[in-house]
Amino acid sequence: MKQIILTGHTGQTTKKYNYKKKYPVRMDVNKYSAELAGILLGDGSISIYPKINHYRLQITLNSDEKEYAEYIRQLFKRMFEKELSIKFRKDENTLDLLCFNRKIIRELIDFGFIISPKWNRAIVPKQFMNFALGKYVLRGYFDTDGCVAITNNNGTIYPRLEMKIMPSPMKQQLQELLNMYGFKYGVYEIGRGEVRIQMNGKKQLEKWKKEIGFSNKKINQ
Repeated sequence: MKQIILTGHTGQTTKKYNYKKKYPVRMDVNKYSAELAGILLGDGSISIYPKINHYRLQITLNSDEKEYAEYIRQLFKRMFEKELSIKFRKDENTLDLLCFNRKIIRELIDFGFIISPKWNRAIVPKQFMNFALGKYVLRGYFDTDGCVAITNNNGTIYPRLEMKIMPSPMKQQLQELLNMYGFKYGVYEIGRGEVRIQMNGKKQLEKWKKEIGFSNKKINQ
């Protein structure tokens, strides 16, 4: 019997909940699960509400990222043979990909995915902290929480890759992965324990394209 502390999006503890694993974990350790890990650490969340027996996985994107949303849906289907539902928020420029399947969510938690809130708690599952799979974690995270900007520094124009990371064990882990692949970057405090990681110049962008890649084509337009 495993005891976990369940929390909602407010960050308040709801109750202690005894979670007994009823199903064997069938999620493989591969590039697909590694990329999903990065996506969930970026713009995703896993929540359980014991009082109403409600399980939810949610990935939130901009509404103009329909192509990438479909990519994630196919990735999820490849892994679990289930499709994420898609919901567009009224009067907002966002869409949600949703899963309410208790078995799948239990598998993810047992595998090492963290229940919301991610602030101070987000962690890359240890299975992905290696050279073979870390690149897919970086890809999923950057595709959801990163951007490529064009910077003009006194007339010198160059590309810059940026991603923000919340205070959490993940902050150090993502830097470890960047070091593992030999990226040159700067780390800048932006308040409340958050940092912005910057990789400047065409060489770093080309290195990212070659070694990490983009699944969200809108990022690299």
